Amino acid sequence: MKQIKTVMVVTVVVALATVGASAWWFGKQQGMEQSFAAIGANTQTEGGPAAGATDPDQWSIAQGEDATRRHIQSGLKAGDIDPMTGRRILNYHDPMVPGKQFDAPAKSPFMDMMLVPRYAGNGAADANSITVSPRIQQNLGLRTAPVVQGALVSEITAVGSVAWNERDQALVSSRAMGYVEKLHVNAVLDRVAAGAPLAELYVPDWVAAQEEYLALARLSGAGTDTLKDAARQRMRQAGMEPAQIQQVVNSGQLQPRFTLRAPIAGVLTELAVRQGSTAMPGMVIARIQGTRTVWAEGEVPESQAALLQSRAPVKVTSPGAPGQNFEGRLQALLPQVNPATRTVRARLELANPGERLVPGMSVQMRFARSSADSTLMVPSDAVIHTGRRSVVMLATEGGRFSPVEVVTGLESGGQTAIVSGLQEGQRVVLSGQFLIDSEASLRGLEARLNQAPEEGAPRYRTDAVINAINGDTVNVTHPPIEALKWPQMTMDFKLPPRERQPRNLEGGDRLQIEFHMQDGDVPQITSIQRVAPEPSK
Repeated sequence: MKQIKTVMVVTVVVALATVGASAWWFGKQQGMEQSFAAIGANTQTEGGPAAGATDPDQWSIAQGEDATRRHIQSGLKAGDIDPMTGRRILNYHDPMVPGKQFDAPAKSPFMDMMLVPRYAGNGAADANSITVSPRIQQNLGLRTAPVVQGALVSEITAVGSVAWNERDQALVSSRAMGYVEKLHVNAVLDRVAAGAPLAELYVPDWVAAQEEYLALARLSGAGTDTLKDAARQRMRQAGMEPAQIQQVVNSGQLQPRFTLRAPIAGVLTELAVRQGSTAMPGMVIARIQGTRTVWAEGEVPESQAALLQSRAPVKVTSPGAPGQNFEGRLQALLPQVNPATRTVRARLELANPGERLVPGMSVQMRFARSSADSTLMVPSDAVIHTGRRSVVMLATEGGRFSPVEVVTGLESGGQTAIVSGLQEGQRVVLSGQFLIDSEASLRGLEARLNQAPEEGAPRYRTDAVINAINGDTVNVTHPPIEALKWPQMTMDFKLPPRERQPRNLEGGDRLQIEFHMQDGDVPQITSIQRVAPEPSK
């Protein structure tokens, strides 16, 4: 009996579990059906998205699949205008594999679902732009800045060292054979004042010339003046300076010793004699270096050296003179490039008040250079350098962003000059542009970086006549193109950047164009030329 009761209890438990599971499964199915019914009521109408939900940017994946089914029924494909949205269809994609694009609506080859259409922007909006909602912009911390016009002030910095100004030197040399009887300076790097005595010399040849003159000076009578002039001439030929000769004439006495004096104030950098030594004609006795100005020489990258001009103002600071600024000018860019560092040596001439700067002292140089011409500028953070080109993310109305290729110029102080690609007053993205660029990459926007076709991609040429221009797209009629097996057609082409277009293009103009194909978009014109109209018959 106990066994029978046990079996009955187990049977009841199993039955209750089965009933509970069935009730749970039935409730779940009913809830899912009600949920899908609610979604379907909001997302579907007869054959497509709900009325009023015609903005594809706000569609769910289910709505996108419904649109694809409608396109299949209506025979729509990439390049056509969807009558429900009023937008041009760019291509179709699987949201789970967004990098792959298809030209026709169909079922996804990757998932058990329909492809989803991708549309161009509203109206004449750039088909290569993307929309970011205000909420997402706030979450990403997107910041923008205007494109402004102004003069770019560039500053080039370099590190260098101080050297003597070799143009501010004076040599004191012997003009005849003599003997150094007394030295007033005894060591190199002694400071001397202008006119200070350096050495006293006894020159036998000068003594003999003086004695001859003094002997003639004591004579009187006709013809003695001529002899005196000849004696003075011999003193000059012996090497005596005019001041020394005049001293003999005025005093009427023999001057056996002469004092050599410093011609300028400065530092004694060379002393070639000692007391009692013999000085030969032409021998350098002392070298004096002026200290009123010094040189500073630094290494400037050769890419920046071309921006420097002679006599450009320079500000210099040195750890050896804290708190003091020295001002000077660029004297020269030396005609030699260091092959190891690819730098050019820049030589400055600096005023040296208080003689604070001495050779070997390190200095920091700041070369100020102001752009003479006004130019467009953007913050340097806004520019994306890809290695092949430079791109900025342009922010337009309605939260739309599009990549624009630019040609950059000088960069300084956090600002970059824009040679072409932008206009004053436009706004560019400062932060978060890499996220937008990644989204543009996932969407397969060919003009994302205004990219040229890949190397080896075929290009085609044809004649064409403009029918209409709509933003960055031109509608033309062209003859048959044999390479593509195209008949004569009227179709759209993507225009190149404005700076590469002929001026004032308008309907009826005859053109010669070169283009390449783009996946999921109209062909991109890479070269466009206006040709003369056919002569009237």
